[in-house]
Amino acid sequence: MNLYDLLTHAGATDAPFLTTPAGETIRYGDLDALTARLANALVARGARPGDRVLAQVEKSPRALLLYLAALRAGAVWLPLNTGYTAAEAAYFVGDAEPALIVCDPAARATFEDMGSAAAIETLDANGDGSIADLAAGQADAFTTVARGDDDLAATLYTSGTTGRSKGAMLSHGNLASNATTLAELWRFTPSDVLIHALPIFHVHGLFVATNVIMAAGASMLFLPRFDPAEVAGWFPRASVLMGVPTFYTRLLDHPGLTRETAAGMRLFVSGSAPLLDETHRAFAERTGHAILERYGMTETGMNTSNPYDGERRPGTVGLPLPGVEVRVADPETGARLATGEIGMIEVRGPNVFKGYWRMPEKTMAEFRADGFFLTGDLGLIDADGYVSIVGRGKDLIISGGLNVYPKEVEAAIDALPGVVESAVVGAPHPDFGEAVVAFVVGDAALDEATIVAGLADPLARFKQPKRVILTPALPRNAMGKVQKAELREAVKTLFAQP
Repeated sequence: MNLYDLLTHAGATDAPFLTTPAGETIRYGDLDALTARLANALVARGARPGDRVLAQVEKSPRALLLYLAALRAGAVWLPLNTGYTAAEAAYFVGDAEPALIVCDPAARATFEDMGSAAAIETLDANGDGSIADLAAGQADAFTTVARGDDDLAATLYTSGTTGRSKGAMLSHGNLASNATTLAELWRFTPSDVLIHALPIFHVHGLFVATNVIMAAGASMLFLPRFDPAEVAGWFPRASVLMGVPTFYTRLLDHPGLTRETAAGMRLFVSGSAPLLDETHRAFAERTGHAILERYGMTETGMNTSNPYDGERRPGTVGLPLPGVEVRVADPETGARLATGEIGMIEVRGPNVFKGYWRMPEKTMAEFRADGFFLTGDLGLIDADGYVSIVGRGKDLIISGGLNVYPKEVEAAIDALPGVVESAVVGAPHPDFGEAVVAFVVGDAALDEATIVAGLADPLARFKQPKRVILTPALPRNAMGKVQKAELREAVKTLFAQP
């Protein structure tokens, strides 16, 4: 079954699929005609089953419909973070070789200059653009392309510590298994209303929030971005909020968050970055709701979740999802470790991706012979089966729910005039979960402002350091390796609130 059929046929015909703050409503019964026109437009522009459709567009209802249309046409959806610079986007275009690119109208010339053979169409934050114009003239009927469980539905790029981004290939079966499992586990029904304030270029906003809602036939209040006052104002009309830890820290700073305003809400979910214990406890005290924290990644979707019924333990990411196996093993030998011992978290299940795009050697290296995927995260499983993440073997920084890989930031810093070397680490941050901090060795004339300004073009904003610390030397061991543990220790209270 094509994932499109699962997602769009769960809701009653007259049931709302999404509603915007401006009052626009799209019903489940509207989806077949709306996505048919867009699917016909994709085909008219050369997209065939298995082809990549790359989109770097702002969040809008039509952008979400375009995702569904790509599924329906049998194409592979490839969303790009809207914060990526032209240089970053050019890499993805060159590596993925899409048949079609959809971008903001203001970026069209930039994509045309990349020299890709892809057709280029546009879509802006209002849902207007050349792809919308093309779709308006298309038929409102389309025969959905049949897809098997192993056929690709999407490719999402996740950066690597060696600098080259990897395209994680996710199948119709991968995404369907996660959507149906989570909808059941989190007790979603058609009467639920989700406040959707997440971006839709990311696993969380697209495959968790959107897919789960659709699999249950529920509806969404579709907000263009997160604003604590606006989100709290929608609580009386909603039942669920999915967010990153930043959402909850900012809501706690908002006076409108009270036990009374949250009384009608059923569930608050947090993911994409570690939720601090104090945030969990403060939110429970203020609202009477215990945030449900879960754990996933681009390559696997969701792997674990704290229980809907039962103890939601602060500092843990809960229990393995039904049908998903989670184990902790020695990172070097692969030997399974005992309860409570820290090692590499490995997962196996129908949610685990099909491999990295055009990187068979890397794919083989990330899987054990018995099919378990090496997540790169270090953690433990306690006696009750709860999983805790204690570190990341790949030095990944998660800031505001978005992945930042130190190697990429270091390379950009090292390319600046006057810089000798750099080391980038994550520091605990009350708002972003983690903040990017750079230690830089360089000329005496260098200062923090100059370095930050020099990173504006090569790096997306979320990757840029929140702080730059000038230092005469980086700490190293006897083998000359930079001791990042020392650097992390040095900044662990850098952003602590007084």
